Amino acid sequence: MRPATATAAAVTTVIGLGAAAVAVGRYASDAALGVPSGRPLPGDPRLTVHVTGPGRITLTRSLASLRPGTYGIEARGVHAVVGPVLDRVPHTADTVVRRLERVELGALAPGDRLRLTPQLHCGTPGTALGLPYEEAEIPGELGTLPAWVVPGPRSTWVIALHGLGTTREHPLNLLPFFHRRQIPVLVPAYRGDPGAPAAPDGLGHLGDSEWRDVDAAVRYAVRRGAANVVLHGWGTGAAMALHAAASSGVRDRIRGLVLDSPVLDWEATLRNLASARRVPGLLLPLAVRAAQGRTGLRGDRLQEAADPHALRVPTLLLHGPDDTIAPWDASRRLARLRPDLVTLATVPEAPHAAMWNADPVRYEEALRRFLTPLV
Repeated sequence: MRPATATAAAVTTVIGLGAAAVAVGRYASDAALGVPSGRPLPGDPRLTVHVTGPGRITLTRSLASLRPGTYGIEARGVHAVVGPVLDRVPHTADTVVRRLERVELGALAPGDRLRLTPQLHCGTPGTALGLPYEEAEIPGELGTLPAWVVPGPRSTWVIALHGLGTTREHPLNLLPFFHRRQIPVLVPAYRGDPGAPAAPDGLGHLGDSEWRDVDAAVRYAVRRGAANVVLHGWGTGAAMALHAAASSGVRDRIRGLVLDSPVLDWEATLRNLASARRVPGLLLPLAVRAAQGRTGLRGDRLQEAADPHALRVPTLLLHGPDDTIAPWDASRRLARLRPDLVTLATVPEAPHAAMWNADPVRYEEALRRFLTPLV
């Protein structure tokens, strides 16, 4: 009986370890993929408000609070916009003073803990920016997708696709730029967004399934009179744009791609997201395998979509070395291998999906040069 007992104990142990590994993998993959729209990305630091005054806000000093550019700062029920660091204003060694541009929602008070976000505006193109727009409904694979249409006389439309940790309010940052150039813009929600159908498994797929909602948006724009479209995506929105350009049945209408902080290596992004949620390094391979098993993510599909040799349309890459979510090296490689189609605009000191925030003047100039021959 002793050998049988030992074997049974060993089998029980293996089964127990296997079940534990599955549970741990599921937890780790949830940490990476279970990021609701508009919620902080894992690893986003919290900043403490020390003092507020007319046109100024004092925050705890950190790498995040010292970032150059213009950002939203938010907490539950609070949203404001901060501008550049004011170096010449008196402050203590452990604080930073930034220009306070406006408070859009709620009120700021000492002791508040907020996070920086690339999303500057709350509301619609009309309420936030005073732009003419209409509410639209796009028939999608899983149901109706709400969208905004900001009209313009040109026949080439821009379809703006937000990414992780933001909502379709994020592209509002660039609507004034497009409006000045009379370019129509379609800003759709997609599966998992507020007002849109939920993903069947409740998880994000890093663009691997969401791109089918982009396909629906392109078809909608064409029905509304668009001769061509340019897809402008941030993070996973950029991955969705690449998938659509490779696989959409109406990809012949896609005239160009603007990829801000694109997710080009889904395994690296998964590891970075899980690591930012303090998943131990030893468990990161489990997170990748569990995510793949639960969502059907396949690296070869993204590799095909981002294959430099398969790229068919002009592409503007806006990315930088300080992105800790989507590795910058993949963008550099894409630009190096297809210099005939790809332009890389490097933006230093910018976190994920915040290239415009760090340097809006340079960003918009690169965008203007890219779009001029396309629209």
